[in-house]
Amino acid sequence: MIVWLNGAFGAGKTTTARVLVDLLPGSSLYDPETVGDLLRVTLPRKRLAEVADYQDLPSWRRLVVDVGAALLAEGGGPLVAPMTLLKQEYRDEIFGGFAARRIPVRHVLLRTDETILRRRVAEREEVSGDPEAGESARRRFRDHLVPYREALGWIGREAHVVDTAGLTPLQTAERVADAVRSGAGACDIVQTPEPADQTVAAGVLFFDDHDRVLLVDPTYKPGWEFPGGVVETGEPPTQTGVREVAEELGLRLDTALRLLVVDWEPPRPPGHGGLRLLFDGGRLDARAARELLLPGDELRGWRFVTEREAAGLLPPERQRRLSWALRARERGHPINLEAGSPVG
Repeated sequence: MIVWLNGAFGAGKTTTARVLVDLLPGSSLYDPETVGDLLRVTLPRKRLAEVADYQDLPSWRRLVVDVGAALLAEGGGPLVAPMTLLKQEYRDEIFGGFAARRIPVRHVLLRTDETILRRRVAEREEVSGDPEAGESARRRFRDHLVPYREALGWIGREAHVVDTAGLTPLQTAERVADAVRSGAGACDIVQTPEPADQTVAAGVLFFDDHDRVLLVDPTYKPGWEFPGGVVETGEPPTQTGVREVAEELGLRLDTALRLLVVDWEPPRPPGHGGLRLLFDGGRLDARAARELLLPGDELRGWRFVTEREAAGLLPPERQRRLSWALRARERGHPINLEAGSPVG
């Protein structure tokens, strides 16, 4: 199990974590920031200069999961991870990675009043006696404050909240331990096993009366996606599309799906690549759209978007696939792609 302590800079996550490992038998401290330290001294400066924070590095998010899984395999017992995590898509990617390895996550937010946070930052400079270190702490606090305020909505809904006002680190750790033992803060992200080899996946495109396309927002990985899923052994791809649309959206299709695109996706670690098919599911009128039902442990939301709007939501390879699917829909015949480019 991973006990992920979230919160603003200065919320006392690391101090609480050190106490918490004494309250949870067999647990160990796992600080994902050490993964960031490794990347800082390993990656080329040019690459590091391209991101504002090491959390923006895909390698950091992958390694946090890989290292955590390896530590659990070596030592067992819970890992207590004190780390501010404010971007929901990064939470999805990391917690989804743990879920794929069948590692449960308990997400706990240490909520602290801003006045207390400011006082703690000021006290750091007084204790250290180092003006440069104090300015660095104030800068980190300022950089995190606005994103923290903006993230409180989704974190407060999805994590177990412990209000630390007036609590000592021991009292905070005791409350977290009690919450973990009771199962509070359990992450409901769907557990999608990692593929062992190349896969075949079928997606279905639906359109509204303005020819905007329907996208869904998965909880278990970053970025928006098309409704659909991986083809199961012995299952026809069109049947996969019908099944997934019923499971994900509550839609029962009564017309045959029409193929738009076949795209071979090259393997790019940690993904294994494979064939990706997009089908035309037809139009959804306003009434049908209002009746869409989303599984809360798998999809967070849906929306109709234009091709231009989709470019800001989809990863590049899915955006290229969508663009060619729209061209295929206009031309009335499917298009064969390899790595997002037409062939033949």
